[in-house]
Amino acid sequence: MKRSMLIKVVGVVCATAVMVAALAGCASQESAATKQQAENRQYMTQVNQVMEDLQSRLSSFTDAVSRGDVVGMRMQADNAFKSLDELGKLTVPDDLKDVQQEYVDGTNKLKDALNSYIELYTEIDSATEAQPFDWSTYDQRIADIKSAYDEGIGKLQSGDNKATEKN
Repeated sequence: MKRSMLIKVVGVVCATAVMVAALAGCASQESAATKQQAENRQYMTQVNQVMEDLQSRLSSFTDAVSRGDVVGMRMQADNAFKSLDELGKLTVPDDLKDVQQEYVDGTNKLKDALNSYIELYTEIDSATEAQPFDWSTYDQRIADIKSAYDEGIGKLQSGDNKATEKN
């Protein structure tokens, strides 16, 4: 009788140990998932902050454009590029690396568009009678700039969509 009681006790102890191990495994998985979600939220918060900063800096660029101030355009674009560069420096959680790539590709296209825009208006501003601006290229250059801009915005939206799908 003592032997059967001992077997029952050992059985209960083993079953309890298995349950504790199973619960610990679930808790560590839940903890890892919770940590990943927190890292993802922190990353997206940082992305949002960079984009808000970019928006503020681009409004200064728009002001320079409205004044026809090519030097101001360059200065404000360089300020905007600082925001865009910050995006590339963020620590990215592993499961959001594809999102980050979309953001980086999009911001690079936006940089290209801004640089092309400034280059175009610099050429217009510096044209002289001896070296006039070639207005026959203007429409195509504006279309190319708009295309690069649209592609950049599309990449940013794609990144947002991917981030939303992961949540």
